[in-house]
Amino acid sequence: MNAVSVPSDRVDVDEALGLLRGMIEIRLFEEEIQRLFNRNLVRGSTHLCTGQEAVAVGACAPLRTTDAMLCTYRGHGAVLAMGAPLDRTFAEILGKAEGLCAGKGGSMHLTDVEVGAYGSFAIVGAHLPIAAGFGLAARYAGTDDVSLCFFGDGSTNIGAFHEAMNLAAIWKLPTIFVCENNLYGEYSPVARTTPLEDLSRRADGYAMPGVRVDGNDVRAVRATVADAVDRARAGDGPTFVEALTYRHKGHSRTDPGTYRPQEEVDAWLARDPIPAFERVLIEEGVPAERVEAAREAATTAVAEHLDRALAWPDPLPAARFDHVYV
Repeated sequence: MNAVSVPSDRVDVDEALGLLRGMIEIRLFEEEIQRLFNRNLVRGSTHLCTGQEAVAVGACAPLRTTDAMLCTYRGHGAVLAMGAPLDRTFAEILGKAEGLCAGKGGSMHLTDVEVGAYGSFAIVGAHLPIAAGFGLAARYAGTDDVSLCFFGDGSTNIGAFHEAMNLAAIWKLPTIFVCENNLYGEYSPVARTTPLEDLSRRADGYAMPGVRVDGNDVRAVRATVADAVDRARAGDGPTFVEALTYRHKGHSRTDPGTYRPQEEVDAWLARDPIPAFERVLIEEGVPAERVEAAREAATTAVAEHLDRALAWPDPLPAARFDHVYV
């Protein structure tokens, strides 16, 4: 499955290094979450986006905090890419009182409205109509804000996907649909569940642009989504973006991923978006010391924020009555 070539616009060096640092922070964050899960410090399951960092960072880069971003239960990276603080995101997954949602949402319901991250959703595809709703709200309010939603390849086969796409198209809503096609809907290869290989063709049925992009090229994703955002802000309606990528881990922390052919896994690991982008930057003339400095800054930030989150207290028992209507 090869992506259509999309120009990966060359942002300035500082912005490029910012994209790199963002991806590394998400990678290190997810690695720490796996360790915490193995220590029984994370309640319930958790779904890592390791390997898919370029999609989250590239797609969120053109967004403003007044825009709305919605994502799946594999959404740690998207929420962080919107600017959610590392320490409070760690704390939320750990169930701490200082978490983004006071420790009540956890891994699969991360939300930080201050940065425009309006929630991770545990039900497959449930947030797509809500993303259309945010687009309608922006239209009603007379702003040029947009909404963007991430979802997996499996979501393109359910009713909510088609309803949201149809509504966004007929009302020309400022909504960007970003499909993170990691080739598997939970444990099922996309070829066994979907009658077409190029999922961006789904857009044809709704008379909206459909673009397929290399989801492991952060600048290609950024350029593609930036075009879709500009189009939405101008009042020209929605866009469907299919980003081809691959999760390095199993579906969840209890899944070893043995249903995937080892040669396939090896091929995608060789296309890891982070070292690939580091190599590209150095080839383009960015000093290796600056690239390494971005990695060191990300490493230090993740370690310090995790230590802070671990030191925060658990919620008080009485807090269970907060944030409820009745």
